[in-house]
Amino acid sequence: MTTLPDSLLNTPGLQRIFQLLDCDGEQARMVGGAVRNALLGLPVADIDIATTALPDEVMRRAEKGGLRALPTGIEHGTVTILVDHKPFEVTTLREDIDTDGRRATVRFGRDFSHDAQRRDFTMNALYADAHGVIEDHVGGLADLARRHVRFIGDAHQRIREDYLRILRLFRFHAAYGEGALDKEALHAAIELRDRLDRLSRERIRAEMMKLLIAKGVAETLIVMRDDGFLDHILGGVSHVEAMARMSEQDSVLRLGALALETADDVERLRERLRLSNTEAERLAAMARALDHFHKGPIAMPEACHFAWHNGADAARDAAQILASRDPSRGTAHLLEAARLRPTRSPFSGADLIARGLTPGPRLGQIIAHAEREWALRGFPAETDAILAAAMAASP
Repeated sequence: MTTLPDSLLNTPGLQRIFQLLDCDGEQARMVGGAVRNALLGLPVADIDIATTALPDEVMRRAEKGGLRALPTGIEHGTVTILVDHKPFEVTTLREDIDTDGRRATVRFGRDFSHDAQRRDFTMNALYADAHGVIEDHVGGLADLARRHVRFIGDAHQRIREDYLRILRLFRFHAAYGEGALDKEALHAAIELRDRLDRLSRERIRAEMMKLLIAKGVAETLIVMRDDGFLDHILGGVSHVEAMARMSEQDSVLRLGALALETADDVERLRERLRLSNTEAERLAAMARALDHFHKGPIAMPEACHFAWHNGADAARDAAQILASRDPSRGTAHLLEAARLRPTRSPFSGADLIARGLTPGPRLGQIIAHAEREWALRGFPAETDAILAAAMAASP
C-alpha cells in the first residue's frame, strides 16, 4: 500500500478540510500536483481537494465550520476554502459532457474513477485520503515510478479536449519525465500541432514560461524544435544549445537566450507571448547588447557605458546571453560594470546653474556629454574635470 509522507498530511489546515468534507455521506481526497510531488519528494505548493459534495454544500460546510469560502470557480465546481489564510482549492467531481479544444461543458459526479478519466496525465490523477492512502484508477503510480508522462486513455482524444495539453505534455516531460517522450503522446501532438492556433496567447505564454525553467527543458526543446513546435509558437530563432548553458532559473532571460537576435525579435515575442512592457523592455536591452557586443572583446569602457544607459540588471543579462552563445567569450567586464554602476548620476541641472549657466537645452547636452565620459572612465568619484570638459565642449 502506497501512502503519502506525514509531512504533507500534517500541513496546517489540511485535516480540518477533511473533517468538514469527508463525512456524513460525502467523500474528499487530495488530488493532482500535491500528491504527485509528495511521492517524488519534491516541494508541494498548493493542495487541491476533490470531493463528492456539490459546491453549495462545500460552502455551507465551510461556513458552518467557521471558515471562509470563496466561490472562485463555482460554475465549474470550484470553491476556495481559507484556513488561517492558507487557501485550499476544493472541486466537485466532474465528468466531461462536451469539449471544443479550449473549454469543457461538465456535469458533477460522485465517482472518483470517472473524475480521473477526464484528467490529462496518469501521474496527475492520483488521489489520497486523509490518512495518505493512494487511490490509483489509471496506472499513475507505475508511470510516476518510471518518470513517464503518459496521457490517460487515447492521446488524440485527450488533446482534442484541450489543445493546451500539447504544451503541457512538453512541460510535464521537462519537469518530471525521464528518457524519451511517450511515442503515442508525441505522435498525437504532432498531428494536432496546428490546433495551437486556437488557443489564447496568454495560455500559451503561461505554459512556455513554466517550461523554460523546468529541469529537462533543453532536451525537450530540441524535440519541440525538430518537430516544428518552436517555430510554430515563437515564429523563429531557436538557440536551444545556448539556452541550455544557462544556470539561472529565469524564464525571461532564458527566452532571450532561446529566441532573440535583434530588436525586431522583441516585438515578435511580445505579440506571440503577450509579454508585459517590463519583460519586453528587458528583452530589448538584451537585443541592444547582442548588437553592441556582437564581435570582438568587450572592453571595460564600453561595458560601463552600456551598464549606465541600460542598467546593472541589463548588463548582467547581457553577460549571460553573450556567454551562452559563445562560452569562450569574456564577459567579466560586463559583470564588473554591473557591480560598479552607481544608482544615480553625479551631474544635475542645479549644479550647472550654480556654476552660472542659464536653464535651457544646453544643460541637457552638457549632462549627457559628462555622463558618457564618466561612464567610459568607469564611474570615477572625482567628476569636476569631466564636467568642466563637457562644458567646454558645448559652447
